[in-house]
Amino acid sequence: MLRERVFSAAILAPLVGITAWWGGWWFAGIVALFALLAAWELFTLLGREETMQPPAWLGAALAAGLVLEAGLPADGLRFQALLALAILAGLGIMLFRAPPRAPSDWLLTLGGALYVGFTLRFLVLLRQGEDGLGWVTLAALTTWIADSGAYFIGKGIGRRKLWPRISPKKTWEGLIGGLIAGALAATLLGPLLAPGLNWRQGLALGVIVSLAAPLGDLSESLFKRQVGAKDSSHLIPGHGGFFDRIDSFIFVSPVVFLLAWWWG
Repeated sequence: MLRERVFSAAILAPLVGITAWWGGWWFAGIVALFALLAAWELFTLLGREETMQPPAWLGAALAAGLVLEAGLPADGLRFQALLALAILAGLGIMLFRAPPRAPSDWLLTLGGALYVGFTLRFLVLLRQGEDGLGWVTLAALTTWIADSGAYFIGKGIGRRKLWPRISPKKTWEGLIGGLIAGALAATLLGPLLAPGLNWRQGLALGVIVSLAAPLGDLSESLFKRQVGAKDSSHLIPGHGGFFDRIDSFIFVSPVVFLLAWWWG
């Protein structure tokens, strides 16, 4: 399992890093691809419930479209109009396929697309800003270090369950370990990666990111618990699915974007 996790990370990490370095449509495209796959997994999970049958293809396309829209120039109104038409067309298709369930499935599709796509688009917007590459790198490294700290501390000395009904393996000790690791990482890396950011702001960012990231993971666990699934899929060997990998960034992306805007 560990070998598979390392192998998958060795492929995905450089891919994301290179496209983040290039920025522009390259980065928007890779984030949109991740959003599309994660949203597909989300809607596939929800579709296991007989009372919920959102069309995965439509929700995934909308999520990816929301991310791509962030990479457009400010006057990209045509693409926005196409997104609006796609949303309305989706309602029409659902009314034709399953009239009794159409309104609820349509709202579920729209909500899921916003949950994944509208939040991840802030990564693209963050990259477009001043010192964007540094901010994206800081967000990714802080999230990864906090997640790693929580994992190793929780596995080593974790005793008190954080929320056993939703995520049985998460512990308070792990949460605190992740908080300390993320805070230290952002305090040290913040001034280096985002010029103008002082160590106090780095510390604040580290604490906020270290609290936001587990919320994304717990939220995904709610969806999986609903249908009795362990992973969102098996697309990434050793890691589960794309939804499993980007769930933290669903919460972290808008938070870091707001902090960058506030301190900018």
